[in-house]
Formats: sequence, C-alpha cells, structure tokens
Amino acid sequence: MSRRWFITGGTPGNFGMAFAEAALEAGDRVTITSRRPQELADWADQYGDRVLVVPLELTDAAQVRRAVQTAEERFGGIDVLVNNAGRGWYGSIEGMDDSALRAMFELNFFAVLSVTRAVLPGMRARGNGWIVNVSSVAGLVSAPGFGYYSATKFAIEAVTDALRVEVAGQGISVLAAEPGAFRTNAYAGFANEPVAEPISEYHDMLERVRATFVEMDGVQPGDPHRGARAVIAAMAQDPPPRRLVLGNGGYDAVIGELEQTLAELRANEALSRSADFPE
Repeated sequence: MSRRWFITGGTPGNFGMAFAEAALEAGDRVTITSRRPQELADWADQYGDRVLVVPLELTDAAQVRRAVQTAEERFGGIDVLVNNAGRGWYGSIEGMDDSALRAMFELNFFAVLSVTRAVLPGMRARGNGWIVNVSSVAGLVSAPGFGYYSATKFAIEAVTDALRVEVAGQGISVLAAEPGAFRTNAYAGFANEPVAEPISEYHDMLERVRATFVEMDGVQPGDPHRGARAVIAAMAQDPPPRRLVLGNGGYDAVIGELEQTLAELRANEALSRSADFPE
C-alpha cells in the first residue's frame, strides 16, 4: 500500500523536496507545506492528485492543526511525518540578537512539537506511523558561532529519544536524521548577509564561519536525494536505527566527538563515582 507523507518546509532545492520526490518515486502520496506555495505549483502539477501543497506558517499552532486536518481529509490519514523545516544562522553565545535566537527556537524546536502533537492522534488511532525528525550533525557536535543553532538541534535529539520510547507501544516509530554538509539552498543566504555581531572580539571568528559557508555553497559533498533515500532505507530495517547520520564528513565528525567524549568520561570515572554517599 502507498504511504501518505506530511513533509514540512518545502522550498526548491532543499531536503523537504528530496524527501517528497523519494516518496513519490516509491508510489506514495505527499502533503508538503511551504511558506511560498506558489514556488511549488509547477512541480506539484506533474504529480496530479498525489501531491497536496499546503501554505503554512509553522510557528502558528492553529495553522499547523488546520494543515494537518487538511492533509488527513485529503488522503485519509498521515503515515509518515517528516519534520524538515528549520533555519540556521550564526552568532556568538554572548552577542547574538535575542529576538533572532528566540525565532530560531520557535521554528527549529517549538514548531516541530506543534506538528508532531497534531499528527500523533491520528497515528495512535490507526496504531502505526513514522516520525522522522531532521536534526543535524550540529545536534550531536556543537561548533563555535553556531551554538544556538546547535542548541535547537540538541533539543530535537532529546525530544526524539523520549518520544521514541513513549510511542513504541502504539506502533509508531521515530527516527532522527542528522545531515552534514548537503548541497541544498541552506547555504545561499550567507553571501548576502554580513556579520551582525555587536561584540568586536567575536567578529574574526564569525567572519571565518561565514566565509566557510560561502565557499561551500554549491560544492557541498552531500546529495539530498541520496540522503532522503538513505533515510527511507533505514526506516525499512528491522529494527530500524534510532538515528542516522548522513554524509561522510558528518559521520566522521560524530564518531570523533563520541569517541572523545567516551574517553573523557572513562578517564574521570573515579571522580564521577566518588560523588555518591559512601556505602
């Protein structure tokens, strides 16, 4: 049977579109949300009634509930939710604009909760479903200049781990996907926005961060379509993985970070164990 997908954050050239096209290749049906649905009109037309494009501002919880209801009424339910939408920008921990970091949490974290909570009742009623939360390598390895973006993704990792256990008995599976550097439109904005940092001591660091992303735009090693197909292949495994890092660079970075963390924990085992009351 074909599956019914609900994918957030559909814009040309991003991971959401790659997931949608991979699902459609498999004969499935797709609801994809977008803040600019007119950009997807020609693309959607080629798939006829197998695609529904829904305009959606993800930070509006009422709009989220209406969008989910629209998809359920159109296709009879939602089998796979892909929480893909998100935004990342750079700034120091000390100096990043407060409104910018809060807006990033609203989209990258709280909007994910809104969509997930809207979709879960239908999945529970049917006793099956999949939730794929698109996190990031930055959700496992933080980096200077991206501390707040990493914080939103670390939060997604924690929620994903807890949710996976909470809904397992109801036939619902949950996966975190952590892309590294992929050739999407996520890098395009860096060239047009200068460093906005009020604290001069951080300017050089942020200029280096910006320059790296500008240089990588268009030459990132990751292929979004191959990444989406890898996630679908992981979903078909028995048992499926809890998380899937995507891309060679991301895989190496995560393995290196986890090995270093494990070595440090073991090196300080005696101190850790000394904190309990004596037996």
